[in-house]
Order: sequence, then C-alpha cells, then structure tokens
Amino acid sequence: MLIVPEALIAELVSPEDAFQAVEATFAAMARGEAYNFPVVREALGEGRQYGFKSGLDRSGGQLGVKAGGYFPGNAAKGIINHQSTVFLFDPETGRPTAMVGGGLLTALRTAAASAISIDRLARRDAKILGIVGAGHQAGFQLRAAARVRRFEKVIAWNLHPEMLPKLGAIAAELGLPFEAVPLGRMVEADVIITITSSPAASLMSAHVADGTHLACMGTDTVGKQEAEPALLGRACVFADEVAQSVSLGEAQHAVAAGLLDATAITPLGDVLIGAHPGRRSSDEVTLFDGTGVGLQDLAVAAMAVRLARERGMGVEVQV
Repeated sequence: MLIVPEALIAELVSPEDAFQAVEATFAAMARGEAYNFPVVREALGEGRQYGFKSGLDRSGGQLGVKAGGYFPGNAAKGIINHQSTVFLFDPETGRPTAMVGGGLLTALRTAAASAISIDRLARRDAKILGIVGAGHQAGFQLRAAARVRRFEKVIAWNLHPEMLPKLGAIAAELGLPFEAVPLGRMVEADVIITITSSPAASLMSAHVADGTHLACMGTDTVGKQEAEPALLGRACVFADEVAQSVSLGEAQHAVAAGLLDATAITPLGDVLIGAHPGRRSSDEVTLFDGTGVGLQDLAVAAMAVRLARERGMGVEVQV
C-alpha cells in the first residue's frame, strides 16, 4: 500500500488535474459506470461533523472511502477546519492499495466541481463573479472559476467581513478588481458561488438576477442552508448526485417546502455526456447543488497515487 501524505499533494495534483478527474467522474456517473454508497455523517457536538463518503467507479477501477469531517475549532489551533483521509482498495480483491491525505484534495475537487458547473452552465458573456463566503475554500473557488471565464470583477460578502481582505488579495493576484459588498448587491453578479457552513439561508432570491448561474457548494449536511428555497424554485437545478442533493444538499429545503420536485433536478454529468442541453436561455437562472460526492474524492486521490508512483514519491508499506 502506498501512503501519500498531505505534504506531497500540492506538488502532485494541480487544479487542472482535479478538473479533469472530477469531470471524468461526473461523466462516468451519468453513464451508470460509477455510483456512490450512502453517506454516513454524525454530529459530534460543538459544530463538529465526522463521516464517510465512499463509492465504486468501474470504468476508472476505483473503490474506496474518504473519512473525515468538519472541526470548526481547528482554525484557532493553526490547522484547517476540514480534515480527511482517503483510502483506496483494489475493486477485485478488496486489498488496500493507498492511503492519501485528503485536505487539499477536498478543496481542489470542490473547486473543480464548481468550475465545471460554471464552464457548462454560466453564460459565455459572464463578467462579474460574486462569492458568498470567505473561508479556507473560497480562495480555491475563486481561482478555479477564473480559469473557465474571463471575469472582469469580483464582488464578495461574508458574515465576518474582516476575512474578506484575504480573498481580495487572491483576486489581486489574478488581476481582478475586488469589492466587498452587502448581499443585496449580489444582484450585479453573473455567476455566484456560495461556500459557507451556514445553518440558515443568507442568499435570497431577490439577491439574484435573471440569467445568473449559481454554484452552491457549502451545504453537505442535513440542516445546513445557504440559499432561500424560493431561489431553487425559480431555477433550473443541477446536482452532482440527485439523491444526495435532496437528502443533505441545498435542495433538501426546497423539496421539503414543496417548491422543487426531486425529479426536476438534473445530474450535471448529463450535461457533460450530452443527455441534457444545460442552459436553455440567457435569462434562465441555473443552479448547481454541489454536495461533494465520494467518487470525486476517489478520483483525485487515485490521480495523486498514480503521479506519486510515476515520480517515486510516497511511502510503500506492507499490509
């Protein structure tokens, strides 16, 4: 079994690698070649969450599980709040083949999924990017979005505005003007990314203009919520996985309120393989409910393992 520690991930897997891996995963899911197993998620108290995401990709030869969760007290200890490790197994024999640090990989695959939705669903003339949230993953989201559209400006809101300058510095690196704004000004954005851990909606339907594409990436647990249910009710909704979107994603609230039927949600992979046209008009609101599925984690971890073996990196152990 090859151990690929967290410290090696940055030099092994690029954002472009993650984009390709996650895109292939979405397509495999849409073709019925890959599926996720039920998510196990437990609340540990004081905002801590721990669980398992797993699945099987027959086309990619990947079987495995990501174990980890969200620990909001970590920031005060100098480590990131999201902690995880991915374990890969031989799908034929069940023998463990790799253990891979999952922290950076989680951020990369989350940003890649959002960027794929922007690439496939946002208007081609999108100029203003709006970001709701300024935590650890917001910077990854900004960089990934800037790779798929030529934005001219970034506007952002965060519950704790003192965190926004760090996001502004990343925008400056990308050569993009940056402005901290009240939520009401999100109506100016052509693309909006929400990446918070909020228990209550902050982005309202009134904050979103016709023709906007939204990538809602923060809701991955029962009870979390970033967007007003009425917003999903007026949008054409896509998801990484419909069942997960309805049970623990942003769609859980709109479906429960009777504003969205689960059968109206489209897997994003259907757009990738040509089974759905994607955006149908310039004034349509499109929304991607990115809950984060285990197959994405397996795909980027498998890429890290392949590149580590090619470069003679990592630690081989007998199990």
